[in-house]
Amino acid sequence: MTAKIYVPRDAAALSLGAEKVAKAIAKVIADRGLDAQIVRNGSRGMFWLEPLVEVEVDGRRIGYGPVKPADVPALFDAGLMNGGSHPLCLGEVESLPFLRDQTRLTFARCGITDPLSLEDYEAHGGLRGLRSAVGMAAADIVRQVTESGLRGRGGAGFPTGIKWKTVLDAPGARKYIVCNADEGDSGTFADRMIMEGDPFVLIEGMAIAGLATGATKGFVYTRSEYPHAIATMTQAVEIARNAGILGASVLGSGKAFDMEIRTGAGAYVCGEETALLNSLEGKRGIVRAKPPLPAHKGLFNCPTVINNVISLASVPVIMDKGAEFYRDFGMGRSRGTIPLQIAGNVRYGGLYETAFGLSRGDIVDRIGGGTATGRPVKAVQVGGPLGAYFPRTLFDTPFDYESFAAKDGLIGHAGIVVFDDTADMLKQARFAMEFCAVESCGKCTPCRIGSTRGVETADKIARGIEPEKNRVLLADLCNTMKFGSLCALGGFTPYPVMSAMTHFPEDFSPAPLIEAAE
Repeated sequence: MTAKIYVPRDAAALSLGAEKVAKAIAKVIADRGLDAQIVRNGSRGMFWLEPLVEVEVDGRRIGYGPVKPADVPALFDAGLMNGGSHPLCLGEVESLPFLRDQTRLTFARCGITDPLSLEDYEAHGGLRGLRSAVGMAAADIVRQVTESGLRGRGGAGFPTGIKWKTVLDAPGARKYIVCNADEGDSGTFADRMIMEGDPFVLIEGMAIAGLATGATKGFVYTRSEYPHAIATMTQAVEIARNAGILGASVLGSGKAFDMEIRTGAGAYVCGEETALLNSLEGKRGIVRAKPPLPAHKGLFNCPTVINNVISLASVPVIMDKGAEFYRDFGMGRSRGTIPLQIAGNVRYGGLYETAFGLSRGDIVDRIGGGTATGRPVKAVQVGGPLGAYFPRTLFDTPFDYESFAAKDGLIGHAGIVVFDDTADMLKQARFAMEFCAVESCGKCTPCRIGSTRGVETADKIARGIEPEKNRVLLADLCNTMKFGSLCALGGFTPYPVMSAMTHFPEDFSPAPLIEAAE
């Protein structure tokens, strides 16, 4: 029987040498005349173990990692094809605590299947949700998504079902589904992992959204920095089209839906939905004033659903297992699961899908294993470069939308970046202002000018120039940006700045500047 050896093709694994490992394995197989097949799967999301090599033995997956090309001959000598013992052997991968304790719904197939095998996808539950949807009325699909409690996973947390119903009810001969895959937040990689590791689940989710709203065309808008995701999604769309999943008659239903992949130049502001639409239309990526909302007048002035990758990829399991099944996970108004992306100065960085409700301390200390340096955790930033910095005193905050908002924070795309006690929070606050200044589309004054003045003011504080006066000025700039900016780029930049000032005041009190004697 042909042995199956799995080597990830995920960008994170490739960056750590997975391609060289795959070539080394292929060489040993050829040189020794072994009966083995290499499957290029997605990553499991345990990046400290990449490249992670797995072999299927009696229906179980035995893992080895992190593997270097030089390790490969010895692995085969130790009986890799039969799950043999070796210092790099991790045992059954599903039993590793990091994976075992997760609730993988959206990421159920990531790292398990061949991303471009439709047969593999269906064998692991794929297309069940779409098959259920094609037999339902559009309003019933919308109702099921609404009752599931699914909220936008891109950051805003807006109820997905309400957005879909708005587009369903909007008049228009042409409607669109736009997937916002412009994943630009620091410490985030969930969208990329889905597109590279399980692209058909995103295609299935978009097709369901099309059936639910009457949209017949979809676009995935991603960034040029994701070449592997773009290549995988492009191939997957072609495979799905040839299989009748996309096209003039979705799964023979007589209802049309097709889609294509579009690539942006990587401007952070194009993650904002209206700037994204402008870019998709071939215009400069600047923010549009709202109203009108994209649900009424979006892409090419037509009713448009704009959802994040994870929002759309979560829909198939809802349509397959039902609204109640999904709603049973989570807490309060935060239902279902959330893919935590743990990064920064952390021992176990990676993707961890779980129900809403874990405490931040549990995430950082138990799951993440504390800092990689072994030093105390000073701060954790959640929600990308515009997320608030939380000190350890707030680590008991449950991971859900309302709890974070109550502490002047935001979940955003659920990126979690850990900092140890050597971090200078004044420098981090300055970085937030500098980031906004660089990435601003320039349309509104509070964002364009406020961020530039913010950098200047932070520099004055660092140099000890009238620190008290400039701290007040920096807070005033934040207030103006928060309430006066046209979009979330300028509106959310105050979150990291104000949280750093509030929770780490000692970093904003440098020694006064002493002028040189004449």
